[in-house]
Amino acid sequence: MISVTSKTLQDLEFHTILHTISERCNTDLGKQKALEITPFKDAESLLPVLNQTSEYLASFTNNNAIPNHGFEAIAKELQLLNIEDSYLDVASFHKISGLTATAITLLQFLDKFKEYYPALHTKSSQLNIVKAIIKHIEEIFDKYGEVKDNASPDLLNIRRNIQLLRGKINQSFGLALSQYNSAGYLDDIKETVVDNRRVLAVLAMYRKKVKGPILGSSKTGSIIYIEPEATFRYASEFNQLEYEEREEIIRILKQLTNTIRPYREDLADYQEFLSDIDVVAAKAKYAHKINAILPQITNEKRLYFRDAFHPILYLNNKVKNEVTHPQTIELTNEGRIIVISGPNAGGKTISLKTIGLLQLMLQSGILIPVHERSETFLFDRILTDIGDNQSIENHLSTYSYRLKNMNYFLKKCNDKTLFLIDEFGTGSDPELGGALAETFLEEFYAREAFGIITTHYTNLKILANELPHAINANMMFDEKTLEPLYKLHLGQAGSSFTFEVAQKNGIPYGLINRAKKKIEKSKVRFDQTIATLQKERSKLEKTSQTLKVEETKAREEGKKMETINAKIQEKLERYQELYDANQRLIYMGQKLDDIAEKYFNNKDKKTLIGEFLKIVEIENSKRKKLSVKEKKVKEVIQKKVEEEVKMKVEEIRIVKKEKKIKAKVEEENKPKVVLKIGDRVRMKDGKAIGTLEAIEKKKATVNYGMFVSKVSLEDLEYVQPA
Repeated sequence: MISVTSKTLQDLEFHTILHTISERCNTDLGKQKALEITPFKDAESLLPVLNQTSEYLASFTNNNAIPNHGFEAIAKELQLLNIEDSYLDVASFHKISGLTATAITLLQFLDKFKEYYPALHTKSSQLNIVKAIIKHIEEIFDKYGEVKDNASPDLLNIRRNIQLLRGKINQSFGLALSQYNSAGYLDDIKETVVDNRRVLAVLAMYRKKVKGPILGSSKTGSIIYIEPEATFRYASEFNQLEYEEREEIIRILKQLTNTIRPYREDLADYQEFLSDIDVVAAKAKYAHKINAILPQITNEKRLYFRDAFHPILYLNNKVKNEVTHPQTIELTNEGRIIVISGPNAGGKTISLKTIGLLQLMLQSGILIPVHERSETFLFDRILTDIGDNQSIENHLSTYSYRLKNMNYFLKKCNDKTLFLIDEFGTGSDPELGGALAETFLEEFYAREAFGIITTHYTNLKILANELPHAINANMMFDEKTLEPLYKLHLGQAGSSFTFEVAQKNGIPYGLINRAKKKIEKSKVRFDQTIATLQKERSKLEKTSQTLKVEETKAREEGKKMETINAKIQEKLERYQELYDANQRLIYMGQKLDDIAEKYFNNKDKKTLIGEFLKIVEIENSKRKKLSVKEKKVKEVIQKKVEEEVKMKVEEIRIVKKEKKIKAKVEEENKPKVVLKIGDRVRMKDGKAIGTLEAIEKKKATVNYGMFVSKVSLEDLEYVQPA
């Protein structure tokens, strides 16, 4: 079981990774789950999640793209389904239907392509496909989400009566409008709507002439709004029918809720499954962004990260168009502790954090940006002590806090622990702190723990050199400019370049010389020796790189020469064949010329034919005659080639057809922009762009500058402004 403290998560900035993944989720439930990702307790639960993310990442580059898995959360609906006699509204059933359809589509897809997505299929195979949920809802609701007329016999009768009554209301209002308008009782506007009811606009002086209830008046009082008496009688009956319709719909919704209630566990499973897939998809998108993969996970105690990038630094540098330098590091039983030394600002802490963060991400089910030949095993604990840990709340100094942390390390450290300590031993007297740090390091070494530490202490560098299974390392610097190269080199301790950096920054040489005299000569010589070795190694590294470049160029030139030689040889062979063919034709021409000359002189046809046949037989004897078996083999091969060509053409045709269908579906699924006056638009099948000037029902008036056109609103599409 892995144990990681909140301190370690904070030290390695794990929360930043989770926020980045959460932003790539499509649903609120998925976003919340992404923020709650923690390291898995065991390999049995971790490996399936890693494989699911790796499979989803692979779907971005194959033709079997995973379907949409977005959904509206139904948490409230599930709560209501757990309460007896409660019922769901129309919107709730719409959400349930959408979620169920999405889940079933995804489950069927993963079952169909289980060879491509075995880990995702294993996860999906635990769910039931319950099509009855959609069937029950579709029996009640139409495609627009409205309750169907035939959802129940009573509702059908009520709506028929409403339709009949609506006709009577319109008829009675029309008669009243015609009658009172002829009598001159109405204002010019004739009619209007008050409280969703049609009323006559009666002139105030004639209000007693028009029978019916008064529903209001104009601001000036010159117009009185009256509902005709006959229309009013029908309206009361209409309101009663509307009330009965609402009551019947509620009864239908209650009945449907009771029908769906037994499936609440399946619905909860669907929501859980889709939200999990949303998180997997977000992790895959993040992996695609940082070029992450799933490295090999072994049982052997070995951590080997080749060309490893710090993901947060990589994305930040990508935005700034700056280069991120990868690191390659290896920890094995033969070299389980690495002591990194060298001057500040050389990348020691970043190297430390890169390894810790990548291991933590991997053990939390997140793919990591490393070379495909990388591998690692799973640690039981990851312990970190990085950065300034001064605690104001607990009145602890940096050193006191670090000692407290070291005590925790000593309690938890074992042979399956990865520990990461930055600036090991600092915070106290260099001599005493260094001695204590040396003792801690010996204890971690004795427990066979894996770890990486950074330090400036000489005694720790010497100890790492003496311990058989510990390795010194340093961050490389340019020997002339002392600029960091951000490259980790294993096998040798690094100089702090204390005096060199001071001299480079303008500190007088006399002061530097006095400082050198204040410390032990052996320490100066030791640091100078390390600095000299680093400079020599930097030169060797540059020479090695130059030689590699030259070697690569030589190989490329050699390959070019081989290609040229092959082409020349091929040309020579063709020329030889052509020469031989020409020589044969010249020889035959000479023979024919001799025979023709003989015939010209003696006119002997018999001799002519004999000589000619002789030449033909000689030439045919040179030709190879194919046997029946060879002819059959040749025909079979030719037929096979033709079939393969046909199959290839058919495959290309199918792929093109699928792409065309996919493009069409994507176009149909594009969110439609609601057009408004002033928008720039064009006909869907046209190129001319105009301005939308007016909308009347489903007709639109478009001004193209030179002319104005009236077209159907559905035939127009929105044009993004430049």
